[in-house]
Amino acid sequence: MKASLSGTLATMGPAAPYAFAAKTAYPDRPVIAMAGDGAMQMSGINDLVTFARHWRQWSDPRLIMLVLNNSDLNQVTWEMRVMTGNPKFEASQNVPEFPYATYARMLGLRGIVVDRTQAIGPAWDEAFAADRPVVIDAHTDPNVPPLPPHITLKQAKNFTSALIKGDVDALGIVRATLNEEWEELAPRGHD
Repeated sequence: MKASLSGTLATMGPAAPYAFAAKTAYPDRPVIAMAGDGAMQMSGINDLVTFARHWRQWSDPRLIMLVLNNSDLNQVTWEMRVMTGNPKFEASQNVPEFPYATYARMLGLRGIVVDRTQAIGPAWDEAFAADRPVVIDAHTDPNVPPLPPHITLKQAKNFTSALIKGDVDALGIVRATLNEEWEELAPRGHD
């Protein structure tokens, strides 16, 4: 299994071209790509046109493009909070709504919307069974902190400072964080 990742982790938009390159190199293998909604709006939706033009040439037409759709340039938003202690700056961080799955269908691809947790498994099953490239438009919560399991004291202070300074999503972030922690602590049933 091969994987590619942007070297600096801040490149906007490499997922779709990386996926196309992988599919060109290995047309007999399924390819999975993941991008945020900001990267998709920057260049990914244009790359879907390329997928639509070439997929019939591939011996295995499966190319799955997962779009993490949260209407936020989330990586940068969280970097600002945790690295500098600044709240979300809506004027530069909000991403306009775009119907990724509908657009995929307009191009002759398959488009699937995932807007609830229970739809995740069936969406992946449908995508892997598809006879053409698929866009999974996964609606995600921008307020779930994508923090590693261990953060530094400075990062924790900056995160708290961003919330105290009036981050527009502060209440949602606190709720999402508490929900995540509760799920970790809550007893689980046995199978």
